[in-house]
Amino acid sequence: MHALFQKLDKRLLVVLLALPLLSLAVWFLRHPQDPQASLVYPQQTMHQRVILIPLDGRPPCRQFVIDAGHISGTEVVTPPHEIQDYYSQPGDTRAMMAWLQEVTAEQPADAIILSVDQLLYGGLLAAREHQADEAQMETLLSFLRNLHEKHPGVPIYAFSILPRLTPQDTIDGYEERRDIMAYSRLAGCKAAGLTIDEAKLQELHDRIPADSLARYLSHFKENAVLNEKLIDLTREGVIARLVLGQDDGEEYGIPNIEKYALQDYIGNYGLTKRQVFLTHGADEIALTLLAAWQNEKSGIQPRICLRYNTPEARDRVMPYMAVSTGVCAEEKIQLLGGSLAETPEEADFTLLISTNDADKDTMSSRQETVQFLTDSLESGHPIGLVDLSKHFTATETVLPQLIAGDFPLNCLLAYAGWNTTSNAVGTALAEACLYQSAQKEAFSTEEALARAASQVTFLQNRILEDYFYLKEDIDLINGSLKKAGYFNTADLDLEHNYRWANRMLQSLMMRQLQAYKHTPSLEAPFPVQTPEGIRHLRIKDLKADMSYPWPRTFEIYLESTPLLEMVP
Repeated sequence: MHALFQKLDKRLLVVLLALPLLSLAVWFLRHPQDPQASLVYPQQTMHQRVILIPLDGRPPCRQFVIDAGHISGTEVVTPPHEIQDYYSQPGDTRAMMAWLQEVTAEQPADAIILSVDQLLYGGLLAAREHQADEAQMETLLSFLRNLHEKHPGVPIYAFSILPRLTPQDTIDGYEERRDIMAYSRLAGCKAAGLTIDEAKLQELHDRIPADSLARYLSHFKENAVLNEKLIDLTREGVIARLVLGQDDGEEYGIPNIEKYALQDYIGNYGLTKRQVFLTHGADEIALTLLAAWQNEKSGIQPRICLRYNTPEARDRVMPYMAVSTGVCAEEKIQLLGGSLAETPEEADFTLLISTNDADKDTMSSRQETVQFLTDSLESGHPIGLVDLSKHFTATETVLPQLIAGDFPLNCLLAYAGWNTTSNAVGTALAEACLYQSAQKEAFSTEEALARAASQVTFLQNRILEDYFYLKEDIDLINGSLKKAGYFNTADLDLEHNYRWANRMLQSLMMRQLQAYKHTPSLEAPFPVQTPEGIRHLRIKDLKADMSYPWPRTFEIYLESTPLLEMVP
């Protein structure tokens, strides 16, 4: 029986390998090419080289940065997959350091962007669960000093993530975890000077097992020591820029106590925000640093106008955030080396942030948002869209309204609508900055068009994943898995339901793609500024490849392939 399955698998493999070629042949038969139309391909020639040690192996931390680098002609070099982390399996930290030494010695790099959590623990998930002693920290610091000494002209941009409020997975038990989180919130309120129920705080303290509470609190102490050492390394000039990120934060909690203590530590040494920057978020930091480095290298200080779907949206605190949407957005602009502009006329571009919440009766703002986007394009003002949803549902987003109204989506400078405000805003701002910088530095029409093709590819990746998957298909897939008895969609069985989930993903997304790629909204021509004036491109076809990078449904690997042509 096993031999029979092997034969079937081989035959199936041959068919699967042939399908893309057959599909392409059928497409060309159905879509004869206009002899006057010229196809345009994404950027292939890379003028810069950046080495990235990603936070972990998920696409937002790794693949997004690689893809966005193509927009500006930057080759982003990442470690081999075999030494990278994979879900709960940590990366090989020693092999990672050895690879970094080797790759920097082989060919000069323009910059290094590295995750401290990857180099010290083996990734973000490992950092949440494992501890590092003094000797391990010193090994990392010595490595960074040595790396800087060998390549003093290569700036090191490092980032480290503060622990989140949620307890480590090794602290088990629903009630125990609930009590720890309640204790953390109350302790955070007390540290912020708010009046709290002291008796409740003591009751929680006494109820939580001493060992569990000690492990929870020691996690923050260890992280604070590590970050103080990294700040010291920045003072020495070893690290050119250090970013400290707050992961899945809340307004009050023990993570904020550490954050405020680090702010005091930074302030005592008079370090600038250019040297050490605290930000909310984690997954998007490497991408933001790539754009910040590009802005700095190009001498660009972008002026960015922020607009919101409702007057209250700026002050709204969205899920998993410790600060309001406005504070988060302004913080990301500072990190990019930019500044706020009061009006679209004064700005290099505008970012419209929609934070719809069905419970707050904001849904009527969607039509006004569409009108603002339309007016901005007609006025010649570049604009990007952050399309957030309080309940992570399609009904709260703006994109369906844009498609229904035949809005030319490829005219957007950026689009993002991932799960947290910091991720989405950071991604959209980075994409917009990279593209504007790329267009200013394009030396030929061909290069400008190729960079536009890279930008449209990144844009469509975000639309397909952030809206079509995360706002529509993920609930269908999770529902089907749960009906079949697989209730933990965050930890799938690689040998059974993981394969089934991948088939569901590809089937559902292909249906979405077949409808979406024939909409006037996608097919509409869009302008590209070139050294020889405005040229227009349009998408003739759109294909996409997707799968689950980790055995869970939370995120997907997705790469779109738009077939672009110049409009005669």
